[in-house]
Amino acid sequence: MNQNTNEKFTGSLGIILAAVASAIGLGNIWKFPYITGVYGGSAFVIVYLLCVTLIGVPLLLSAFIIGRKSETDPVDAFKKLSPHTPWFLNGWLAIFTSLAIISFYSVVAGWAIYYAYLSATGGLVGLSPEEIGKAFGTFTSSSWQPLIWQLVFMIATSYIVIKDVRDGIERYSRLLMPLLLVLLISLDIRAVTLDGASVGLDFLFKPDFSKLTVEAVLSALGHSFFTLSIGAGTMITYGAYIRKKDNLLPIVAQIVAADTLIAILAGIAIFPAVFAFGVEPTSGPGLVFITLPNVFNQMPLGQLFSFVFFLLLFIAALTSAISLVEPSVSYLISGLGWKRKKATICVSLTITVIGATLSQGNGILNNFKLPFYINGIFQKMDIFGWTITLTDQLLPISGFFIAIFVGWTLDKKLVQKELSSSGKYKTGYFQFYRITIRFIVPAAIALIFLTSIFGLFK
Repeated sequence: MNQNTNEKFTGSLGIILAAVASAIGLGNIWKFPYITGVYGGSAFVIVYLLCVTLIGVPLLLSAFIIGRKSETDPVDAFKKLSPHTPWFLNGWLAIFTSLAIISFYSVVAGWAIYYAYLSATGGLVGLSPEEIGKAFGTFTSSSWQPLIWQLVFMIATSYIVIKDVRDGIERYSRLLMPLLLVLLISLDIRAVTLDGASVGLDFLFKPDFSKLTVEAVLSALGHSFFTLSIGAGTMITYGAYIRKKDNLLPIVAQIVAADTLIAILAGIAIFPAVFAFGVEPTSGPGLVFITLPNVFNQMPLGQLFSFVFFLLLFIAALTSAISLVEPSVSYLISGLGWKRKKATICVSLTITVIGATLSQGNGILNNFKLPFYINGIFQKMDIFGWTITLTDQLLPISGFFIAIFVGWTLDKKLVQKELSSSGKYKTGYFQFYRITIRFIVPAAIALIFLTSIFGLFK
């Protein structure tokens, strides 16, 4: 069964908030601010903005074109637009990738909920840095605690997805995104008013062009691609929910701008506080679950701001998780004719089981060895190695084929018709877009992919 979706966002604001909610996730909190500081502050931001303009915007436009034209899920979108060809395999790749990433995501999001609970109940107050690190290790290696909090997170995610697009994804994006912004700004205000915060602001924003190495440019290029959730099928799925009369380019521009702004605000919330208390900045889970609790313990009203931060982290993870679940649910609805409730429950249970297994990489499966070796990442069931490998390998492949499909397979007139909403809007940028999506974007993604491969196996 292959049917068009009848679900639509109510307008451009709905799709902007939903797409921004998808793009804003753990990477905005623990990756972008750190790599900005390491690679030259505002100098890196300039390079990143250039990369996101040349790579992120055309790719996001392309995903929306595929979704809106087909009005269906990622698998059936390629089947409909290019029947009797293998292109539908890219839809399957996107769905598989989204499922794998959310399986990891649900575990870490459970950690965020647990830490919000600890912050609210004073469970972290008075602990030394060593005790905080030990507590994190004990929690993540537990056989049952991470599973409970992961299940709590998946119930919250399923509750939203199980509703239709307007009452679920759009409604809660309209609610959660303003709340996330308010929480983030409150943390920003607290951070910049701390003594010594200027060192952290310098780390983020003081331009240092000497740090703009080839590695820095590749990092900007890679993050500009990964942050928009394009290769996971999310934006093709959301594209199917965009009304025909909506202008795609302004929507994409606002999504990219909002995603970048939130990432910068996250940096302002974190690094002035980190430097104000003389703590060494790190990236990844160590920053969020070990370094920052130590900082909050030294801060006036630290327990309150610790709770606010982990609530913020939970909301960011939740909004991303909703979008990662939706492609699979969309396929079961439009491709197989399932009801949304049945589809959501089935997908959520699958994610929970996979995530529960991954979470035991630090628990009962700690000594389990996989039958191959990839630069130390997969020596054991490491959920961070799992997600790093997936994002480094599968997302670029899917994004590459999206660019090739729209640039070389879809009819030129069809693409322009979608961009102009059947002639309603001017598309003076079309030739630039076409050259970019046919040549620049595939070349850039190939560079990301090859760099990742050589880095992984060296």
